[in-house]
Amino acid sequence: MKRLKLLSALLSTVLSTLLSICLISLGLLSSASAQPFPDKTIQYIIPFPAAGESDLVARYQAEISARKFKQPMVVINRAGAGGALVWSALNTYPADGTTVVGVNIPHTILQPLQEGIQYKTEDINAIYYYHFTPDALMVSADSPYKTYQEFIAAAKKDPGKMTLAGSAQYSANHMAVERLNKLAGVKITYVPFKGTGDLITALIGMHVDGAMGYLPLAIQQKGKVRTLAIATEKRNPALPDVPTFKELGLNWVDGAYRGVAVPKATPLVLQQKLSDYFAKLNADPETKKKLEDSGFVIVDIPLAKMPAFMKEKIPQAMDDAKNAGMIK
Repeated sequence: MKRLKLLSALLSTVLSTLLSICLISLGLLSSASAQPFPDKTIQYIIPFPAAGESDLVARYQAEISARKFKQPMVVINRAGAGGALVWSALNTYPADGTTVVGVNIPHTILQPLQEGIQYKTEDINAIYYYHFTPDALMVSADSPYKTYQEFIAAAKKDPGKMTLAGSAQYSANHMAVERLNKLAGVKITYVPFKGTGDLITALIGMHVDGAMGYLPLAIQQKGKVRTLAIATEKRNPALPDVPTFKELGLNWVDGAYRGVAVPKATPLVLQQKLSDYFAKLNADPETKKKLEDSGFVIVDIPLAKMPAFMKEKIPQAMDDAKNAGMIK
């Protein structure tokens, strides 16, 4: 009888505790649901100048968000230090679901390797990655180099003299130039710009010998630039005459991933809502077609898949940096 009473009392305590937890959880969910998202404008901060790939896609997303889903979204450009100005401040922004920040890989993995950078990779709380932009080797349409082979021959003739522009130090563009140096057996000097938008004038005006950018820029500037090679598995329909690096004998399919992050203090339920919302924008047929036609490769990496994704990407980026002689 005593045992039955004890068991009954224990069961009553457990049920009471579970009920309390459920009520608390419901209270937390109600509180989180009362947060501004999606009832207020989302501030979408892009850490690069206007006209680059990150800015272009953010504006696509903001337009679709307002028109199709009635969710206002304002894109704000805050360029500086190749993205580090914003990424260093990420965890100081409002953690109420109203602020998201554009993030790039491998930028946010490799940039903290530099001295003076005020953030670490683990400070970046990414909630969704939505596309991938393949590397593209470009020259001005007025350049004397008509083919990849001519460009490489000139680079071999004068080691260190030729220059390739790109977006930021320790970025995907930077890694791509170092990869080209290694795989093609050349020595080309990398010239970093604040963002893709900033290097267009230098590229077209031949202030540099070429640029290591991305496929969307090559398509966008078709007619003003000549693309010599792209880092995709197959040729792109928009540039059918441009060979892939693989066709040219280089084992190279790579580029940059882009997504959004929020401050770490943002409640998990809001992080999930935002991740789901960007997945919804990314899956929109109109957005998808517009981006794919522009040279973006759509990916779908939500909050739940983020740990596994980063576990894969961090070692890859570190290997690139090591192979380029940037770290030991």
